[in-house]
Amino acid sequence: MRALVQRVTQASVTVEGEVIGKIGKGFLVLLGVGHDDTEEQAQKLWAKISKMRIFEDENGKTNLSLADVEGEVLVVSQFTLYANCKKGNRPSFTDAGAPDEANRLYEYFAGLVHRDLGHVETGSFGALMQVALVNDGPFTVWLDTDVL
Repeated sequence: MRALVQRVTQASVTVEGEVIGKIGKGFLVLLGVGHDDTEEQAQKLWAKISKMRIFEDENGKTNLSLADVEGEVLVVSQFTLYANCKKGNRPSFTDAGAPDEANRLYEYFAGLVHRDLGHVETGSFGALMQVALVNDGPFTVWLDTDVL
């Protein structure tokens, strides 16, 4: 499982002209699910993300977690995080998980966020989405459960 986590001051996701998810200060999590990913990996990934101390404290040091700043989370499915560009110029996405299982694990991950924060916004799995954000810093972190 892979996540691209962006610290944001605001983020939203739009489908067919309608905003379906919107947050203020917090994390935009672009989440990719691979073939062999499991609920245990989703738990491990969320545990890492939820505890990341990448918000600034009163001294300007990145010392505060999502909970410390009462941050929000927008989770958007992103199978393209499994793009393989080794051959040619057209990416292959064969390493991405099968849609039904990937959606199940995406929903499971969002449920973990909801459990811990009480609120989570999401995109629409498999839909053509437009994601807008104001990256704060900018601060972007790449996480992969294969190396956590």
